[in-house]
Amino acid sequence: MKGMERVAITTALGGRAALIRRIILATIMVLLITLPLWASEGVVMIVFLIMLYMAVGQMWNLLAGYAGLVSLGQQIFIGLGGYSLAIITEVYHLNFLLAILIGGVISGVFALVISQPIFKMKGIYFAIGTWVIAEALTLYFLNWSFVGYGVGFNIRTSYDLSTNYLYFLSLIVGLGSAVLVYIIMRTKGGLALMAMRDNELAAEVMGVELYKTKLAIFLVSAFVSGVTGGVLYLNISFIQPTAAFSIDWTVAAVVIVIIGGIGTMEGPIVGAVIYVVLKQYLYNFPGISMIILGVIAIAIILVAPKGIMGTLQAKFGWEIISARRSTKNIKQMVHPDCG
Repeated sequence: MKGMERVAITTALGGRAALIRRIILATIMVLLITLPLWASEGVVMIVFLIMLYMAVGQMWNLLAGYAGLVSLGQQIFIGLGGYSLAIITEVYHLNFLLAILIGGVISGVFALVISQPIFKMKGIYFAIGTWVIAEALTLYFLNWSFVGYGVGFNIRTSYDLSTNYLYFLSLIVGLGSAVLVYIIMRTKGGLALMAMRDNELAAEVMGVELYKTKLAIFLVSAFVSGVTGGVLYLNISFIQPTAAFSIDWTVAAVVIVIIGGIGTMEGPIVGAVIYVVLKQYLYNFPGISMIILGVIAIAIILVAPKGIMGTLQAKFGWEIISARRSTKNIKQMVHPDCG
């Protein structure tokens, strides 16, 4: 009887915790959706940036935290998304929403093109390889007459857009990226990603198709990063190669994920909030802002090696968004015929 009572208490506590999580998430959603109604324009723009940097962090975390693919070239897709927006709206005068989606598709196609050689590299070589491709794109765009060499583009279509319109675009991209990662990690593909991250040889023995798994997640990350780049540059209103393909985009993603907690759902969310708020404050220190951010990231690594959310989960089991599946669901994924 004691065993049954213990199970009943555990189940009740688990149900209560799940209810609390749902209430917290629902409250956050209501606050985000209604934000332009009660917050100042400055606050709205800060949350706008948080949403987009969260999307950038989610995609880097998907690659590095869940798949073990540490990339230093996410700026490839930010830049392609931004330039797609600029060229399609300024040269061909098409709708900017279509341009943002096309930017995501172009990023995905480019990821497909570079996947064969880049996946032959392992570990640090993969990271360096992605960074080299980004640098090569910078040089190419600087010497490409069609995009005005290094002069850049004014993205005039953004002049007619309100702050609230941009905000809701960022909300779709930011929340959409988190939901997408959540869905992926709740599938059999999510298990394959983590198995590949932990031990590629063992994962392959267990039936994981390494190339297809890497390619699928690389394409997803490229598409979402490209879309995010389009929305980012819709706000910035000006693009040039050295900024569009700058490694600063990837540095931001790495800092966000390290601060928040790599390999956690909430990590990029918490990290993006901290990063954007600090960046706003550190505008007063333009020469040393990145140094200060780096020091803060190192301090967090020393105090909480798994990041803020990773440490909270490890020590207290505390999480709001859980991508973990029950033991029964995992067994059914591995052995579909089991009851």
